[in-house]
Amino acid sequence: MSTPHDFLPLALQVLIAAGFVGTALAAAAWIGPKRAGKRKDETFECGIEQKGNARSPFSVKYFLVAILFVLFDVEVIFMYPWAVNFKDLGWFGLAEMLVFLTFVMAGFFYVIKKGALKWE
Repeated sequence: MSTPHDFLPLALQVLIAAGFVGTALAAAAWIGPKRAGKRKDETFECGIEQKGNARSPFSVKYFLVAILFVLFDVEVIFMYPWAVNFKDLGWFGLAEMLVFLTFVMAGFFYVIKKGALKWE
């Protein structure tokens, strides 16, 4: 049975983390440069001069590729704990990972078949 005393280290860690974030933000606001002006207040996008309206339509392919990257990247991250505990998991762990990889590869081939990664 856990008691409130057991959560003291967690509460202390949360308070220290929140204190560090608050201190860092306050120090940046206090110590950081405070320059204002027309040139400083203009929008900046990767060093490219702003042209036209920001609401103009454009291809969704960029977002689709970014979402697919995140999706497959997270799936690959799930393989790390398996690789660390490979010997302890034995044949059963290997079978589970093969099932997982089958689902990942099925999703990957589905994405390729639908042409989500083709640029026009």
